Amino acid sequence: MRATEMFDLTGRVAVVTGGASGLGLAYAEAMVENGARVVLMDVDGAAVAAAARRLGAGAHGEAVDVLDRAGLRGAFEAVAAREGRIDVVFANAGIDVPPGYLGKDGTRATGRALEDVPDEIWDRIIGINLTGVFVTVQAAARQMRAQGGGGSIVVTTSVAGQRASPMPAFPYMPAKAGAAHLVRQLALELAAYGIRVNAIAPGMIATAIGGGHTLTEAVQAGVARKTPLRRMGQPEDVKGAALLLASAASSYITGTEIVIDGGRMLGLADPG
Repeated sequence: MRATEMFDLTGRVAVVTGGASGLGLAYAEAMVENGARVVLMDVDGAAVAAAARRLGAGAHGEAVDVLDRAGLRGAFEAVAAREGRIDVVFANAGIDVPPGYLGKDGTRATGRALEDVPDEIWDRIIGINLTGVFVTVQAAARQMRAQGGGGSIVVTTSVAGQRASPMPAFPYMPAKAGAAHLVRQLALELAAYGIRVNAIAPGMIATAIGGGHTLTEAVQAGVARKTPLRRMGQPEDVKGAALLLASAASSYITGTEIVIDGGRMLGLADPG
């Protein structure tokens, strides 16, 4: 097979949770642009319907909450019944409730310390970002095994799961770290069925997560100053990795986490 042919997704069926906007929509665009049929799942029914219309005839939108375990599993069963199979799943749904213990001015903010984290914030962030990933992958693997094995599952983790940071809400980091380790565990178990499990770990990307603060010019300029590639990441920056992990081009890759952060985890070669 020629290298260019390895990226062809014609005839494949992909599911993207959190697909109405941001990274999820970018993943979906990469799938449709390379021949796949895509089912977008998102808690925002109106937004996911609009996103599916924008992507065209190859896309379908469904209102699904990853915190509703029975509803999520039922949605996967419905997709498999309607489409005949599920080949690729992006477990992408995630939230952050900004900010962490430091305010925008770099000083500690009142009411954001460890002892002030509300139980409901912890439960919701862990629930969507970690439990939601588990239930999504569980539902995906069940369908992939039932159709004879094979398939690719891609989890959206984060560089926040690899190092401590004062910026995201406290529960976000352990949730993403847990999701990253879950990827490794699932990749080990599911390899026997030809199901690959990998992760994309974005750095600072301009999306609406966390209230959309990364969409402001001031924040993007600040991030650019601290990033070796000197710019803020955009949703389209994840599309290449998404296509790689979804396609036959990554047929011998599993248990891997691809960092997409413009080199920010390296530090700065030329500070100032």
